[in-house]
Amino acid sequence: MELKHESVMLEECIENLNIKEDGIYVDCTLGGAGHSYEICKRLSEKGTLIGIDQDDYALARAKERLENFSCTRLYARSNFSDIKHVLETLNIHKVNGILMDLGVSSFQLDDKERGFSYNSDARLDMRMDKRNPISAWEVVNEYPQEKIFKIIKNYGEEKFAKRIATLIVSKRKEKPIDTTFQLSEIIKSAIPAKFRREGPHPARRTFQAVRIEVNNELGILNDSIEDSVECLDNGGRIAIITFHSLEDRIVKQKYREMNDPCTCPPDFPICQCGKIPKIKIITKKPMYPSEEEINNNARSRSAKLRVAEKI
Repeated sequence: MELKHESVMLEECIENLNIKEDGIYVDCTLGGAGHSYEICKRLSEKGTLIGIDQDDYALARAKERLENFSCTRLYARSNFSDIKHVLETLNIHKVNGILMDLGVSSFQLDDKERGFSYNSDARLDMRMDKRNPISAWEVVNEYPQEKIFKIIKNYGEEKFAKRIATLIVSKRKEKPIDTTFQLSEIIKSAIPAKFRREGPHPARRTFQAVRIEVNNELGILNDSIEDSVECLDNGGRIAIITFHSLEDRIVKQKYREMNDPCTCPPDFPICQCGKIPKIKIITKKPMYPSEEEINNNARSRSAKLRVAEKI
């Protein structure tokens, strides 16, 4: 399979990272290396790019794509939640910029064998890291009904979550739900016809929810932001692209907490808690992709970029 990936909000990310030619930059979600390619273009031989990804296929192809640059290039097969450990292993203490693109890479969605997409029939999987013992198959076929309902409702923000969860459990009693098309058909059957005819694909929200559960995407995000900021040198920047309202909410709230950590009552004339800001927020409101980008890459439609600077 040819790796194809369109990096979302590429120009906005590169501009806001304020890249120094001799700096050290971490792409926490290396993917197709689109962002890293542009970072490496701006680095001299004294600069360093560190690429982290839990997908071995992505790492292999990214290494090929970046092999001709003169900067130092280091790679780690890991999750961005392990950024501190990765940098410690590389004996790197501070970096000048960190990028997180929380979307699923296009080549993962388009590779039907990975079981991410409702548009291709494949065994249910959805693991970004194939070493993960929990796949979408286990979630759909083994989780209790109440847990499936909460996943679809909370992670997918699907108003028919209860109907979908009930039908999933009913159908799996007849036979296991093995493929993406089987799951997609069950979801469509659970949603009233008039709602199936409107808006995006009826399975989109549920597939998104299951993917988030399989990869623990929200569970690791909060701590990962704090760890990443600790790894930044003063003046270094962190740029995070989200594709889901729950992700964006976590990033927004964490930035606010680190920008204004004071816990003193509002009527205190002087701060007594002693907590000082760790960052200043660069993007007071999130940045969005341009209409041109959305027209060229429909998957960028829900993207939001938030940037902060270590102080």
